[in-house]
Amino acid sequence: MISVTDKAKEKIIELRHKDGYTDNHNIRVSVEGGGCSGLMYNLNFDSAVKPSDQSFEDKGIKILVDKKSLLYLIGTVLDFSDGLNGKGFQFINPNASRTCGCGESFAV
Repeated sequence: MISVTDKAKEKIIELRHKDGYTDNHNIRVSVEGGGCSGLMYNLNFDSAVKPSDQSFEDKGIKILVDKKSLLYLIGTVLDFSDGLNGKGFQFINPNASRTCGCGESFAV
């Protein structure tokens, strides 16, 4: 399961409407090879639900994850920070053994 903080929920709703997406566009979270730690997060809007997707809902936000990525993301919290030390979505992933300084890539 992936959960969403209140700040991330607010930002997702704001971006969804600002970018012209409808409420039918869900959040898709995936993991891909790359980044300075070996794996990196990918986050975007998607209205298509694939047969192999796992879906979760937290605080009214529906999250889609492919089966391969789910292995790396179980228990992850999606947060949003707008502070001086970094702005953007952050993944708090209990499965990551290390993360890079920008927080966009990780290793298990």
